[in-house]
Amino acid sequence: MSGQVIERQPITIVVDAMGGDQAPEEVVKAACALSLEQPVGEKSNPVKSSGDKPSTEKSTRERSDGSEPLHLLLVGDAPRLHELLMKQRYDAERLAIHHASQVITMDESPREALLQKPDSSIAVAARLCAEGRASALVSAGNTGAAVPSCLQYWRRLPGIRRCALAAVYPTEVRRGEKDDPFSLILDVGATLDVTADDLVSFAVMGSAYASRISKNPRPKVALLSNGAEAGKGPKEVVVAHARLKELRGIQFIGNVEGVDIPRGVADVVVCSGFVGNVVLKMLEGVSETVVRLAHYAYKEKLMWRAGLAMLSGGIGKLKDLTDWKQYGGAPLLGFDHLLIKAHGRSQAQAIQNAIKVAKKGVSSGLLPDIERGLREAGNLTVPSGEQT
Repeated sequence: MSGQVIERQPITIVVDAMGGDQAPEEVVKAACALSLEQPVGEKSNPVKSSGDKPSTEKSTRERSDGSEPLHLLLVGDAPRLHELLMKQRYDAERLAIHHASQVITMDESPREALLQKPDSSIAVAARLCAEGRASALVSAGNTGAAVPSCLQYWRRLPGIRRCALAAVYPTEVRRGEKDDPFSLILDVGATLDVTADDLVSFAVMGSAYASRISKNPRPKVALLSNGAEAGKGPKEVVVAHARLKELRGIQFIGNVEGVDIPRGVADVVVCSGFVGNVVLKMLEGVSETVVRLAHYAYKEKLMWRAGLAMLSGGIGKLKDLTDWKQYGGAPLLGFDHLLIKAHGRSQAQAIQNAIKVAKKGVSSGLLPDIERGLREAGNLTVPSGEQT
């Protein structure tokens, strides 16, 4: 109805404010900036805690773009976080703090740290999601601590034996409504040894993620192997290939080789966590090397310098495409809540992007979509005793 004010339920994202090399300063900056970003048609109540009196005027909640308001819950050392908030402008209605007395640093042994620090910011953040206080979690902290924390407090989706950490990478091909140059690869480190069941579930989850987040309605899904033929690869890949061919819910195109990854032959590439992690690090290294070689050539000869000057726009675009700050973080898929794992060196921009991805995952219905896909897979079963 024209002129009608539609109230939408807010989406709450819990943020591990102490996780990452730049925490908590950059995390607080990101949260404050996002609290002031409003959907079309909404007014904010910016507050500066260092002396400004909070506004008592109620915000207008009319939204012409249909988006839900974002609430952020920062978990960490409350006195320190309040001190940092005093230096920032933010909307107090959209930002809250929950105290956690302990921190797991990037160089600690995750297993030992989780046992010794039950009140760590990442453990408390995961617990708050499980209690229904938030729909998703963002952390730039220790990955080895983040995944077990989710395992401790969250439930795996029906049919999931092992979770998968996904990552995006730039390709030659653009896809989806957003003309997105990125494809998805999973797993990149959460599950090193996989079964055929795991690979099938990764394919289903990756397809749903690409469809919802990249707005690619029919993403092409492939298994990473040492040959395009159906019989190539280890046993689990061969078995998964046969099963995925029969799965109607996704667009499975067969096997791809490593050379096909940057070409964008597939929108979703599925592999074990061991293989995926090696591939991802190789792709990151190649992109960084190309940029460094360009700088080296620029210094070497005048003729090269002139040529590179003409190509500087393209090189800059390549650098932007391969910059991990642009795409937020890696989703951990397979649980009843969503974790977006940001890079450990994330600054405010990267943290903001990670939070935006988390919100999009919740608002787009990603997890229900994954559950539907898993039901269609049908024969994914978890033997008793293999739940951990």
